[in-house]
Amino acid sequence: MTHDVTSSGRAPAADTGSTRALLTCGIVAGPLYIVVVVLQLLTRDGFDISRHPASMLSNGDEGWIQIANFVVSGLLFVAGAIGLHRVLGPAAGPGGTWGPRLIGVFGAGMLAAAAFSADPADGFPPGTPRGLPTTMSWHAAVHLLVSAIAFLALVAACFVLARRFLAAGRTGWAAFSGVTGAAFLATWSLIFALQGSRPANVAFALAIALAMAWASLLAAHHRPHRPAPAAPVIHLMGKRLR
Repeated sequence: MTHDVTSSGRAPAADTGSTRALLTCGIVAGPLYIVVVVLQLLTRDGFDISRHPASMLSNGDEGWIQIANFVVSGLLFVAGAIGLHRVLGPAAGPGGTWGPRLIGVFGAGMLAAAAFSADPADGFPPGTPRGLPTTMSWHAAVHLLVSAIAFLALVAACFVLARRFLAAGRTGWAAFSGVTGAAFLATWSLIFALQGSRPANVAFALAIALAMAWASLLAAHHRPHRPAPAAPVIHLMGKRLR
């Protein structure tokens, strides 16, 4: 059985305006999330990316900024996943079906992370005791669970689409996808193996940013080009010229 896939690694799809709009949402999602986190990293008192995960920014008087970041970016990733599914879909093979679905799960996980916040810890927000808390709230436990599901979905999407790109002969994209997934998985493992390690925490934060950038670049790669406008019709001496 063969799948109808173009040389660019895409399956044929209708170049509708709505599909372009959905993929534009996916393009914006990653950079938006990263920029908002970086701005908070530079401006929120007591926050240290080498000690605190970005999800802890949901706490404090300005926590609404990160909650809104989760909501908006999550919705944009879900929209981008829908656009990818339209462009790829079953015709592009299993990767065309499951890759977008897994990115959609990641976006949904961000929405859940907004609803269930992480606990304050290790001096953030200011006034919180230093060190890891000895207990965990129920909403923080749910936050960890949905985050794990979202992260696993994003890693799986990287590997699923790496295989699909390889089958389509797009070795550059296959390598980019595979390396992104491997880096995410490796750094995620390190934060458990080296608990409290500042370099490991920074490496994982960078891996998250890389994976989000990958997902947004993926949406850009598959965004259909705008159709060229039709040539004007000129009526001259009763003749129709193009």
